[in-house]
Amino acid sequence: MAEIKVLDQDTINQIAAGEVVERPASIVKELVENSIDARSSAITVEIKGGGIDFIRITDNGCGIEESQVRTAFLSHATSKIASAQDLETVASLGFRGEALSSIAAVSKVEVITKTDEGISGIRYVTEGGEEISYEVIGCPEGTTFLIRNLFYNTPARRKFLKSKMTEAGYVEAFIQRLAISHPDISFKFISDNKNKISTSGNGNLKDVIYHIYGRDIALNLLEVKDKEEDIEITGFIGKPIICRGNRAYENYFVNGRYLKNNIITKAIEDGYKGHSMIHKFPFTALMIHMDPHSFDANVHPSKMEMRFHNGELLYSVISRAVRESFDKKELIPRMGMEGKKESGKDAVAPNRPEPFESKRKQIEEHFSRLSQEKIKSIQDEKKQKNEITREDTGTVPERHASLAEKLRKLKLEEKPEIKADIDRQMPVLKEPDQYGKQMKLEDIPLFSGDTKPDYRLIGQVFRTYWMFEYDDKLFFVDQHAAHEKVMYERMRKNLQEKKVSQQILAPPIILSLNLRERQRLESCREAFRELGYSLEDFGGDEYCIRAVPADLIDLDPQDLFVELLDNIDENTGKMDFNVLTDKLASMACKAAVKGNMRLSFQEMEALMEQLMQLENPYQCPHGRPTIISMTQKELEKKFHRIQ
Repeated sequence: MAEIKVLDQDTINQIAAGEVVERPASIVKELVENSIDARSSAITVEIKGGGIDFIRITDNGCGIEESQVRTAFLSHATSKIASAQDLETVASLGFRGEALSSIAAVSKVEVITKTDEGISGIRYVTEGGEEISYEVIGCPEGTTFLIRNLFYNTPARRKFLKSKMTEAGYVEAFIQRLAISHPDISFKFISDNKNKISTSGNGNLKDVIYHIYGRDIALNLLEVKDKEEDIEITGFIGKPIICRGNRAYENYFVNGRYLKNNIITKAIEDGYKGHSMIHKFPFTALMIHMDPHSFDANVHPSKMEMRFHNGELLYSVISRAVRESFDKKELIPRMGMEGKKESGKDAVAPNRPEPFESKRKQIEEHFSRLSQEKIKSIQDEKKQKNEITREDTGTVPERHASLAEKLRKLKLEEKPEIKADIDRQMPVLKEPDQYGKQMKLEDIPLFSGDTKPDYRLIGQVFRTYWMFEYDDKLFFVDQHAAHEKVMYERMRKNLQEKKVSQQILAPPIILSLNLRERQRLESCREAFRELGYSLEDFGGDEYCIRAVPADLIDLDPQDLFVELLDNIDENTGKMDFNVLTDKLASMACKAAVKGNMRLSFQEMEALMEQLMQLENPYQCPHGRPTIISMTQKELEKKFHRIQ
């Protein structure tokens, strides 16, 4: 047997560094989190060569006392906690005391620091964990760290780093998350002398999102706000139009700490169900505030994981907060002039009244396009137009009404069909009290469910889509997605309200279950009964299924039962109904009317009425849009009627 011996300190430091310092982004994470804990209001991060060659982090925090600079670089030295009891209520981002000693073990480190009370500062230099110099200098308040030649003394680890551009990307992604979680701190990130990130630190989260992710995302956000017991959720989620193909834009923070957690991820995505397409993931910037006693952050060296004492409550609060953020929000995608979904300012605030002069120009242009034959009965057209122009005084609404009246009173008695044609085609004139009013969703009764809106169904195109006109918009409905949504919501509502009828099986299904399966079944036996299953013990390890839900008869009853059983949470003893809703979505998809199928006006009207009564009529169960729209203004631009 090999001799057992205690490792030397240098080896211990490099092993510890392997746990803490994985790449340049790890160094930036540890040092910037220390800057935040030092109550900094402005932090600048500069890197060169992806952070492998050079890292500089400057803050205006409280600094390090002269007598404690050397101590800060010792292993397990920290000012964040004093005893094991403090781990139960960690309020700071860093607390392990391994960062500086681990970083110093694998790089060349220089620190310049000064406290508010200090007359002068300290410059301290180490290489590979060995002190090189310690001197008193003049410097501003705060701390600056300079890290050079990462892994210079461990080349085997350096060769496993990725390209400099990739490593720089990891650093930038981390600074982005910190800026989101701390909008009250001004962050600046510079990579190879190029300014990449700059936030103001004004405390406005939406401003930070705009600076980092751009205009399209910032203009398509929904506010999230909820609280239950000691859990408070605030922040923003993105509308379905900006969902992505991976989870890179899912940002959530617990007491300011960025992490990845399966409970939180599942809660967010379950809250989104029905609003986003399958395999699409939402944008989120959620701040979760909790009692420090209710979670354990000391479960991983990188502090990227947490354990929660009441994960079920956390899941419930987050999923409800996300789901309720969609309430009373219009989520119909608008089609722009080139057929792309619009996500700009006009998409967020549609229905704005057009200026009077634009309306006047439309009317005059329409009038001038009438054929010479139709207007020969109009006496002295030029005189009439000039008269209107001369008398067109007063307020904008008064002039607007006056102009409409003049045009409608033109002498058209000899050809009444001309007047009817003008009345039908003339743009609708807004009432005076509508000028300057920003229309809200609750002002648009299209999907309110209270009264039937006065929309006009135009018909079916390509035997797949319907067109209907409402207010100043043209809407397109996908008949398959709409019917699928109506059927899915009906089946789901029946299950939720326990209005499920049973289908007797002949012969019954006999299942043999092992011990764990029997335990799961007994914990959810009542839930199975409410779904419509009739279960009996059949002796030994076997159970008999005599009836199944009639609404789900299209599915294999045995496969569905086993899948529901397998997805029961052994910790909580609760059934995962997402399995069932996914099955319902598949059933609705198969049973719904298909594209390329001709429908009558009565069928379209009936289905449209059912769709309008749903809470979320905008997406099918798989997340595809049921409705898209185009405004009158966009259509007129396409025909070059207006600029």
